[in-house]
Amino acid sequence: MRGFNNSDVIASLVLSLRPINSWAGDAPISSMGVLLRFSRDRSGSACVHITTMNTSRPVEYFILDGLKDRYVLPIFFTVYVTVLSGNSMIIYLVRTDPKLNTPMYFFLHNLSFSDIVFTSVTIPKMLSVFLTEVKTISKTGCFVQMYFFLSFGVTGRALLTVMAFDRYVAICNPLRYSTIMTRRLCFLLIFAAWGFGSVMVLPPAIWATLLPYCGPNTVRHMFCDHSSVVSLACVDTTRNGILSLTNALIALLSTFLFILISYVCIGKAMRKMSKAQQLKVAGTCVSHLTVVCISYISAAFVYISYRVAKFDPDVRIVIAVLYSVLTPLLNPIIYSLRNKELQNAIKRAFCRCTIASKTSRKTVPSVA
Repeated sequence: MRGFNNSDVIASLVLSLRPINSWAGDAPISSMGVLLRFSRDRSGSACVHITTMNTSRPVEYFILDGLKDRYVLPIFFTVYVTVLSGNSMIIYLVRTDPKLNTPMYFFLHNLSFSDIVFTSVTIPKMLSVFLTEVKTISKTGCFVQMYFFLSFGVTGRALLTVMAFDRYVAICNPLRYSTIMTRRLCFLLIFAAWGFGSVMVLPPAIWATLLPYCGPNTVRHMFCDHSSVVSLACVDTTRNGILSLTNALIALLSTFLFILISYVCIGKAMRKMSKAQQLKVAGTCVSHLTVVCISYISAAFVYISYRVAKFDPDVRIVIAVLYSVLTPLLNPIIYSLRNKELQNAIKRAFCRCTIASKTSRKTVPSVA
């Protein structure tokens, strides 16, 4: 028998190891192969070389493992119904009341529609998880939810930016307002806002779908949050995190900067006005400013919660869920309470419904 060199392999053995939790009810989506290589060194001693091999099959679905307390179910349901009712009311009023046929309410109409879709992307699935206790979501469904959640989040900020530009033109150039804010320009601004939201989130969303996911498949969140899903990838996701952070900062800071510039110009114009005019201008801007502050402050809290490692995961989930529903929930309330034109439109709509109901109850007198 000839002697063995350093690189000679005496035997190889491949062991397939399943995760412990796969025997406890989770789907056996992952396994690990271990290659044992036996050889001898120059002194004749036996050596064992251990090499791990990934023999996992790709993840086909994810498990949403967020808040487990069922007491939040009526809260989510109430919030969702309120969001749908309030924003649908604004859409109905703008589309049916001729006195609201202005650029400002046209933009508010689009913001309300964006808020409805933004909440409908996540809350129905949350309610389904609590009601049926089926926490799984398909891989495709998860990434679709992720994209639309990010997209409509950015679109909402872009629409707030468009509304700030509308206020700037109305206050700083009141005589030219009707010639500047034409129907064509309004549609172009809306198209730009929706396009900005759709395009800005494409790179991180597409990159997230291309990452390999081989287990575990449990998402520690109430919905398919980008950071929570990407952290489950089987490869280093540092570059993906940098890209998503860069895009988020560009989307948030660019829109916030345009809003800030608009209100700085409005503030300069207000200095030249009388007290009565200043109060009137403040009345038209305070609703929008309140919504902007709530939107960006909640986004800042979400950013901080993901960047601070000591944050409790449950607290992080609560902050993210509040961020997804807070602005859509408060938008109709703020604009309805602070806007007399909307209040009058609500009264007119109520009167029309009352008159229509009374008319329908009248019966045709029978002919004797």
